[in-house]
Amino acid sequence: MLLTILYIIGITAEAMTGALSAGRRNMDWFGVMFVASITAIGGGTVRDIILGNHPVGWIKHPEYIVITCVAGVFTTLIAPWVARNHRLFITLDSIGLIVFSIIGTRVAIDMGLHPLICVIAAIVTGVFGGLLRDFICRQTPLVLHKELYASVALFASCLYLTLLYFAIDDSLAIIITLIAGFSLRIAALKFSWSLPVFSFEVEQNQDLKTGDKSKQNKR
Repeated sequence: MLLTILYIIGITAEAMTGALSAGRRNMDWFGVMFVASITAIGGGTVRDIILGNHPVGWIKHPEYIVITCVAGVFTTLIAPWVARNHRLFITLDSIGLIVFSIIGTRVAIDMGLHPLICVIAAIVTGVFGGLLRDFICRQTPLVLHKELYASVALFASCLYLTLLYFAIDDSLAIIITLIAGFSLRIAALKFSWSLPVFSFEVEQNQDLKTGDKSKQNKR
């Protein structure tokens, strides 16, 4: 029950952030609803397709589509308020990320899959909605650089699996994972934690310049 309530809160927050991205691209209401829904439930859809878990979540629970579409349209009416309360939505997004990760892990566990696949399912559930949103809105995918996002999903899934391995009650394991994962996400944002960044463009440019100089010397 707790997970379901938090999931609804999570998809609502995700849908509203997706609607804002659609608004920045001047989309009509259909586009807003589409991007809002993709952002909120796209990760779970991709997960279910990859794992062969049919029917996918929103087909079993069509009310989720209604929630995301309503949240998207509602955002168009209160967009300035949503933008002003950015921190609130970061908090809700962080909760949603952990909830999505736990649900992704749980789905794979119930299918009897290997723990590694459970972790991958968690990451896909938590990350792909944002990836699809950024792809549709022609934005640089935020989840793949600078911020700890996919890494938090990885951490949450591994922690949840570990707690279950040591026979911790499922409800307690969910609460512990929520608190630990949320704390990590907020701390990462506050202190600007990030993974090492691989940047090859500068070195490549240097190589090109070196090559140009070599050609000039030959001439």
